[in-house]
Amino acid sequence: MLNEILEWADKIGKVFSTFKIGMIIGALVNLLIIIVLFKLTDIFIRKLQSRIQATNENAESLKRIFSILDKIIKFLIVFIIVASFLQSHGYSLTSLIAGFGITGLAVGFAAQNTIAAMFGTLGILSDKVFKIGDYIKVNGVEGTVESISLRSTKVRSLENFLVTIPNDVVANHIVENVTRAHKRRMDITVGITYDTSNEKIERALEILKYVAQVHLDVHGDFVANVEELDSSSINLRLIAYAKTRVYNEYLRIRGEVLQDIIKQFRAENIEFAFPSQTVYMGK
Repeated sequence: MLNEILEWADKIGKVFSTFKIGMIIGALVNLLIIIVLFKLTDIFIRKLQSRIQATNENAESLKRIFSILDKIIKFLIVFIIVASFLQSHGYSLTSLIAGFGITGLAVGFAAQNTIAAMFGTLGILSDKVFKIGDYIKVNGVEGTVESISLRSTKVRSLENFLVTIPNDVVANHIVENVTRAHKRRMDITVGITYDTSNEKIERALEILKYVAQVHLDVHGDFVANVEELDSSSINLRLIAYAKTRVYNEYLRIRGEVLQDIIKQFRAENIEFAFPSQTVYMGK
C-alpha cells in the first residue's frame, strides 16, 4: 500500500515538474493586463462616441466605425502582448510576425482608401469641422452638406448637383464653413467715367457710404474709397458685411445694395463707365 502511494506521488511530481511556474504566473499577469487594457479601450470608445453623438446630427449612422475601431484596437493589444510573452519565453515568432507583416501589407494596400476615409470621418466629427445643413467650401466644391457617412460627405452644390467627396479628401484640404461666419463680405466695385467732375466723385463716395449705412441688413464697419484708375473708368470700391450666414439672403442683400447705388447714381447724373477706347488721329 505504501509503495503504491509513493508511486502515485512520484507520478504527480513528474507531472508538476513539466510545468514552469514562472510561465504560468506570467500568463496570468499578461491576461490581467489584457483585461485592463480592454476596459480602458471600452471607456475610450464610449467617450469618443458620446462626444461625437452630442455634436453631430448624423452620428447615429456612424456607429459601425466605433465597432470596427474597437475590434482593431483590441486585436492589436492581444497580438502585441501575446507575441511579447511568447518571445520572452524562448519561442521564436520571426516567421509568424513576417507572415502577419506580409498579410497586413496586402490588406493595407487593398483597403488603404477605406481606412483613410474612416480616419477622415473621425477627424471631421471630432474636430467639429461641419455638420449637416452647413454651407461649406472644400476642394473646389461649394454647397450645403446633406449627409456624412462612414466613407464620404455629400454636398448639394449651387447648381443643385449632389457631389460626393471622400472623407480623406475633406480631411486633407482646407474647409471653409460659411455657415459659421458671423457676417458675409460684400466687395462691390463701381466704375464711373473719366469726365466725372471732382465734386461728383466725392458725391459718388458719399452715396456708397450712405447706401451701406441705411441698409438694415448691413453692418456698420464698411469702407468706401477710390480703388484704381482703370483703362476706361475710375473705379470706386465698397467693402461691407451682410448680416447673414445664408447664401440666398446674402445674394438678396447684395442685390438691394446694388439697386440703391444704381438709383442714386442716376439721380445725381453720375455716369457708369463701360469698356471704351479713345482714338487720336494724327495730321
